[in-house]
Amino acid sequence: MTTGEAGFRTQARSLANAVFAAPREMVAGLKPPWDRLPAAWTPAPLEHLDPKRDRPAPPWPDVLISCGRGTAALSMAIRKASGGRTLTVQIQDPLAPADRFDLVVAMAHDTISGPNVVKVATALHDVTGERLADAAAAWSERMPAGSGPLVGVILGDPTRGGRAAAGEVLLAGLRRLRAGGARLAIVASRRTPEAVVAGLRDAFSGDAGVLVWDRQGDNPYLGTLALADRLVVTSDSVSMISEALATAHPVEVFGQAQNARHRRFLAKLQAEGQIAPFSGGPPPPRSTQIVSGLAVATQAVRALLAARTGLSA
Repeated sequence: MTTGEAGFRTQARSLANAVFAAPREMVAGLKPPWDRLPAAWTPAPLEHLDPKRDRPAPPWPDVLISCGRGTAALSMAIRKASGGRTLTVQIQDPLAPADRFDLVVAMAHDTISGPNVVKVATALHDVTGERLADAAAAWSERMPAGSGPLVGVILGDPTRGGRAAAGEVLLAGLRRLRAGGARLAIVASRRTPEAVVAGLRDAFSGDAGVLVWDRQGDNPYLGTLALADRLVVTSDSVSMISEALATAHPVEVFGQAQNARHRRFLAKLQAEGQIAPFSGGPPPPRSTQIVSGLAVATQAVRALLAARTGLSA
């Protein structure tokens, strides 16, 4: 259960699919102004459901996996309404007491703690070895021409936070890579400003060694993750950085974090040698090849199921 944002859906779906054969997805939430209250302070959440979304109702599920603070109040309410029969798993810090859930899967840099809190280094996602292998086969003949190393550039919004010049700084670094013989596969997301995409497209117009995806047709995102020799990811997306770290490639991050939680996320990964700031120079080493929080979260859910009579994954 999520409020429908793509990143939340990916995290909840990846954990549900890792544990169960046929999970049911629900998009639910609270209507205003109830959706702005802290989860623990929301009175009777099930009476204030958003009518434009799914409406949770009995019979209550055996297991409820929810992601995002927008569903935390509903998860707590369903647990109570079921008399504790529904096992609730909350992904991300709900900003509510941890003991209101059966399990909380939080990021390593979050401050929440408790005996039922599991910390993971990266956001949960569905970028698996199998999916990367399939994407590599599908895109191996569609990447930029040439023999130089392939640099995958994964863009969120490099100008987030009002840094209007950030796009030019990124472009300068990419030009240095291209001048050194690297090929570039540049993949923009829905959040990437059109001006940034247009600037990159114009800068490398006519260059067969550079792919700038125009957000039309097949998305080369997974193919780029699979085939790149190194990855450059903008700093604004925890999800995209986490997915990049599911590969064996060196990962560089462009830009500065905008809040304390995000800064702690990046600082921890950099201290562990998993990421490095992007400079346009030689690729950095990585201290560990693959990082994924999904295995940790999956093991924790299975342990809960094993401890509860009558439930099995």
